[in-house]
Amino acid sequence: MTCHSSDSSETIENNRRSETESRAVETDQSRVASAMRDLKNTGWYWGRLTANEAKEILADSPEGTFLVRDSSQRDYLFTISAMTAAGPTNLRIEYADGKFKLDSVVLVKPKLKQFDSVVHLVEHYVKLSRTSCKPGQGQGQGPGPGSGPVPLGSNNNVTVQLLLTKPAYAATPSLQHLCRIAINRSTRQVRALPLPNRLKDYLTDYTYHV
Repeated sequence: MTCHSSDSSETIENNRRSETESRAVETDQSRVASAMRDLKNTGWYWGRLTANEAKEILADSPEGTFLVRDSSQRDYLFTISAMTAAGPTNLRIEYADGKFKLDSVVLVKPKLKQFDSVVHLVEHYVKLSRTSCKPGQGQGQGPGPGSGPVPLGSNNNVTVQLLLTKPAYAATPSLQHLCRIAINRSTRQVRALPLPNRLKDYLTDYTYHV
């Protein structure tokens, strides 16, 4: 018969907890690093940029123009700066439990979708915004419940919507990158295309539509 002291059991439990926490940290670091790689491929990630600098960049841009930058607040990693009907606005991106979502404190909607990457998050809202802007559809009327632009709040009793339709590029994207986006929009079966493996690798390195 083997007996374990309470100190021994506590040590084992602490070790397990430490291992779990360590794995969680590694997962977070890996997820954020992957998100950063995707962002750097977009062309509309501006890195370290202040809110005022983002405002100047978006000045005179049409509604729906947007960019992503590093957040100036410690509790957040990234911020979306976008032109709305009321002028430029900034919306922080939360990261928790391995997922990214829009700042739920600011938004009207209580439940927000979560995503594995920042680019996937932006892609989702770009799709909703572009759908709502199609002829024949009213402002904010997407293809189903909970779709359409995200309401940010009211300005003079008029609801201000978050529209993301046109990225503001930090530099002119290459023709190859634009072609990659166009191909991604038309098919998800890149590996089945009659292309050299090197080109397939390039296409699958960035699988987004924006």
